[in-house]
Amino acid sequence: MKITIRALLISAGMVAVAASANAQDYAYTLIQNGEDVGYLKVDKDGATEQVDYFVDSNGRGPKHSELIRLDEESVPVSWTVDGTSLMGGEVAESYSRANGVAEWTSQADSGKEAIEEPALYAVNDNSPWADYVYARALLKDTDHTMPVLPAGSISLEEVRQVELVHDGQPLQLTIYRLSGIDMNASLIALDRDGVLFSNFSLIREGYESLLPGLQEISSEISNERSRTLASTLRHTFDTPFAIANVRILDPAAGALGEPSTVTVEGQRIKSITPYDATETLPANIPVFAGGGDTLMPGMWDVHSHASKSSGLYYIAAGVTSTRDMGNDNEFLPQLMQDMKDGNAIGPRITPAGFIEGRSPYSARYGIIVESQQEALDAVDWYAERGYPFIKIYNSMTPAWVPAMAARAKAHGMKAIGHVPAFTNADNMIRAGYSEITHINQLMLGWLLAPDEDTRTPLRLTGMARGAALDLNAEKVKTTVRLMQDNDVGVDPTAVILERLMMSRAGTVQEGDAAYLDHMPIGYQRYRKRTFVTLEDDAADKAYREGFQRVLDTLKLLHDAGIRILPGTDDGTGFTVHRELELYAKAGIPNEDVLRIGTSGPAAYFGYGDDLGTIEPGKLADFVLVEGNPLEDLSAIRNGRMVVKDGDVYFPSEIYEALSIEPFTEAPSLVSKVADEAIPARYEGEDLPKLEYYPMQVGGVPVDPAQLPFSAAVRVGDFIFLSGQIGRGGETFEDDARQVMDSIKALTERTGASMSDMFKCTVMIDDMTLWPAFNEVYKTYFEPGKMPARSAFGADGLALGAPIEVECMLYAPQPSAGVPGGQGPGFLIWLLGGLCVVLAGVTGFLLGRKPA
Repeated sequence: MKITIRALLISAGMVAVAASANAQDYAYTLIQNGEDVGYLKVDKDGATEQVDYFVDSNGRGPKHSELIRLDEESVPVSWTVDGTSLMGGEVAESYSRANGVAEWTSQADSGKEAIEEPALYAVNDNSPWADYVYARALLKDTDHTMPVLPAGSISLEEVRQVELVHDGQPLQLTIYRLSGIDMNASLIALDRDGVLFSNFSLIREGYESLLPGLQEISSEISNERSRTLASTLRHTFDTPFAIANVRILDPAAGALGEPSTVTVEGQRIKSITPYDATETLPANIPVFAGGGDTLMPGMWDVHSHASKSSGLYYIAAGVTSTRDMGNDNEFLPQLMQDMKDGNAIGPRITPAGFIEGRSPYSARYGIIVESQQEALDAVDWYAERGYPFIKIYNSMTPAWVPAMAARAKAHGMKAIGHVPAFTNADNMIRAGYSEITHINQLMLGWLLAPDEDTRTPLRLTGMARGAALDLNAEKVKTTVRLMQDNDVGVDPTAVILERLMMSRAGTVQEGDAAYLDHMPIGYQRYRKRTFVTLEDDAADKAYREGFQRVLDTLKLLHDAGIRILPGTDDGTGFTVHRELELYAKAGIPNEDVLRIGTSGPAAYFGYGDDLGTIEPGKLADFVLVEGNPLEDLSAIRNGRMVVKDGDVYFPSEIYEALSIEPFTEAPSLVSKVADEAIPARYEGEDLPKLEYYPMQVGGVPVDPAQLPFSAAVRVGDFIFLSGQIGRGGETFEDDARQVMDSIKALTERTGASMSDMFKCTVMIDDMTLWPAFNEVYKTYFEPGKMPARSAFGADGLALGAPIEVECMLYAPQPSAGVPGGQGPGFLIWLLGGLCVVLAGVTGFLLGRKPA
């Protein structure tokens, strides 16, 4: 018996040692604005992972646990999530896969599906560890792309390898990009063992000092992506352009004008003339067909938090101007400069300087202060940098606000913001506020007791008490009178309250219905969640009635002449549309809503001379929308073309680049512009088929009859590209990338690829830049398969460009034969050879040294 017990003990000990050998623990710190706001802890034991995730920032954050079990390919076979979401709503999510069948249940949906190949599950309430779970499985997949349940696919690509130093030791990381299921691709850094190290806000415990450097690398990668999208999606014109047959919305009159043609030159509107279908359209310039649709001024979001990705969403939605209401104070100025330089796309930004008081609930933006003097110093700091507003937040000490508002006014700034905890809107108006930020911050003074803490989610969940609010009460009238007497406005962000108060698990909110099914699956499921706790039917009813009081208050304020400034506290652009729709839902007439969304903010911000209406001499800042928004306000969702500062954008192109199904089509070109880039063809009896590809201006084809050359010509199996130039970039490398991007785009437009290229000729203004050009050039071809090439220095290139490149391709057509013999193919080879000789002779005659 003793031997048996001893054997069992030894056996148990061996099992424990084996389990210990397979067990690994990982710990990570979540950092915002340099401060610790949460953690991620993982206990990994073989194929089982226990995850604990905790976030406490600005009084809110997800707090949940996950249990993941993996198969031999690191693909989850089960995944459970239990805890609470951002605002405290209950989370109970599960996924399992067995015998070729996957089942899942989440706040968004539930389902069951037979699967024939490994698939990943898009977790609805996830933690940063989920991205690592996806990346780990994708690294083992042959093409690094896998299907995702409930729908879609996810892909992984290596972006960069970096080496850092920590405590004197080298640290090798590989950065990957995950894309496919969310609105924005995400970056993730893995260590040399392939384990999660950082997602650029979360970092492995003990390595926190490396995060700023990693964030700089992340920013560089994001900048590269932004530059690429900007060069592709922004259309600029060296000549004027026009939009014919449009009806211009006049916000002041609340009416549409007669059909007109609007001509733009540079950044400004050159002229507006009556449109007559029988008359000749402007000659020798691109003219877009307005189709009788509405041309309205660009819309505003006065409550945004700008990011690298939000700019594209705003522009696609027709939002051309924003106010940033709190950001990283190093990031925001750089983003604004990138937009100014053309390296990023986005609306113009008016910044508000974020100032928060120190407390356990502090938001980690802007400047956090611990005394009145520090608060005044913060006002001065923003004033020195040209900020026209300061925004005060929840944890600010109310007694400091009068001095802060006075200091701001002395600098010519406005004090705006949340109502700090333990006070009310009336007191902040008396202290010097020019605006109340969020309509709930205004209404909480009517709903809560003075000692209730609005630094917590109560500032949102407390709005359920609005169900019993009497808007004829004296306390409501007092606040409204104070706003009237002091010319105080409100930035309601009603759409965010709708999303919170009206969210119900598994359903699509009214405000999301118009666009949600066009979005990536991850975002669709995210929007089908409950963000508040609904204990019973009474709680459900209270939130619904409470939100109706929000709408009633909007109508009350509008009727009282209070300035309403449209803000969303979001960055998708879709919510701007919904914010304005909610004003109409509250009973505000459409013409007033459109004024609120366009000319109202422009005048309030002091930009009325340039923005807010469509008039000659003003900035070209408008949106072409299908339909008449005066009759159906939702027409503002149907943007076909957006112009900001004279640059042209097509929402359909932007949405495609963002993996969103477009909502409209871009306007066609008329008059001196071809409708489509269809090559003209000539087929002689004894010659190869000729195809002529027209030039493009601003990404749209120009009528071939208007130019003395074509962009490209196909002669049988050979394609000859006209010289492409690069100019206007901040550096020579930018110009080099521009010319090679143009060649690549033109090549693909002919149906060929860069691998079909066999000869290029390079003309460069300054041969000392030859090495710099080569560094850019070689990235466009497969190593070892470079085209033959000639190069020479040349002064006086077209339009003063520093670089021009022309190329030839061999791309057999399906019916074409093999080149050779004495037929047409031989003639093409001879022509190509003559071009090569001509290029060399030209270089010699120019007296330049070939490279």
